[in-house]
Amino acid sequence: MTQPHFSRTQLRRAVLSSYLGSVIEYYDFLLYATASAVVFNKIFFSNLDPLVGTVASFGTLATGYLARPLGGIVFGHFGDRIGRKKMLVLSMTLMGVGSTLIGLLPTYAQIGVWAPILLVLLRVVQGIAVGGEWGGAALMSAEHAPSRRGLWTSFTNAGAPTGVVLSTLVLALSAAATGEAQFLAWGWRVPFLLSIVLLAIGLFVRARVAETPVFAEAAKPMRPPLVEVLRNHPRNLLLSIGVGFGAFVAQATITTFVISYAVQIGFPRSTVLNALTLSSAVAVFGIIGFSALSDRLGRRPVVLAGAAAMAIWAFALFPLIDSGSTALLVVAVVVGQGLVHTAWYGPLAALYTELFSTGARYTGASLGYQVAGLGAGIAPVAFASVMAAGGGTLTVSIIMAVCCLVSVACILALRETSTTDLTADPEPARAPARR
Repeated sequence: MTQPHFSRTQLRRAVLSSYLGSVIEYYDFLLYATASAVVFNKIFFSNLDPLVGTVASFGTLATGYLARPLGGIVFGHFGDRIGRKKMLVLSMTLMGVGSTLIGLLPTYAQIGVWAPILLVLLRVVQGIAVGGEWGGAALMSAEHAPSRRGLWTSFTNAGAPTGVVLSTLVLALSAAATGEAQFLAWGWRVPFLLSIVLLAIGLFVRARVAETPVFAEAAKPMRPPLVEVLRNHPRNLLLSIGVGFGAFVAQATITTFVISYAVQIGFPRSTVLNALTLSSAVAVFGIIGFSALSDRLGRRPVVLAGAAAMAIWAFALFPLIDSGSTALLVVAVVVGQGLVHTAWYGPLAALYTELFSTGARYTGASLGYQVAGLGAGIAPVAFASVMAAGGGTLTVSIIMAVCCLVSVACILALRETSTTDLTADPEPARAPARR
């Protein structure tokens, strides 16, 4: 195989494109998560008891995560066959259009049961789109980078908290400008309708990025990429799911369930959203910093430290919030999402791309990441159901910690991947032999 030619100009464009694409995708995807916590239970499930309505609202949130593995498989297949760039343009378009249509949806009071049905369908479209976006975006940066993959791919993951900052700021500004009644009537739609503007910007940037040199020079496999993953990398796939599952449970707990919980126990919605915005801004720098550190120390030690720390922080999270102190609420969210979680989550973009061969990398990385992402869809629904059934926050913390420890075990079973040559087939995942 001819050695790929790496271009610094294309690397910078790929990183910018991946970052902006991730911002746009997660702005849309996480805007829905925030809206599900504070708006949708009132306008799409207004016929239900408030607590049951919250569970139902989180249920529609979960459908997006359930659709993400399907998006990973479909986009991964064609991304491994015909190229990363084409699939990324399609995934971004699908997300932008789907989110804009959510902003145009009639409410339950206007069309009855069709309102939540259409909401779920558009949420599935969002899930398929983001399922195809992440893997391709991470690969665009990784396969354009001759070195320091942890740093360059981290911008893909940094796009997620940036999307949170953008979505919560726009949602908060819309709420402040319209007032409670008007916000519930129409103000919540504005952030969703802005998706079409972000889509135009993203497509302009993405059009200037070339296909990755690693993919362009690679021999295309004869078997379908999914078969290639299941046949040659089954252990890598299973471990990648295990490594990420707890991270997504923790992420959804902090960014979605905690938001709803804090509002329910008496914190003003604006205070809670401001805490989330601050923690997400800190997370952008945490993801980039810890990912760059993983280039020096290795992926395993950095990710392991983050997962173990999160298992401990799970038991501090709710007592800090239950204190009723705004300062302690901010500490709970900022330390949890902005620091502890980023050590775990940041290096995953590089780690996932390093576990699979070029001809199946889009499929393998996407499928592992998106199946793990089911943890983020399940956690808010499960924890809201625990609370509705009379369980307490200690139970939530215990479940969260157990998920973290499962991920710790999977991390320990992984080999170190930071020195992997992306032009060669990776070895099966395994921990280094003890001396």
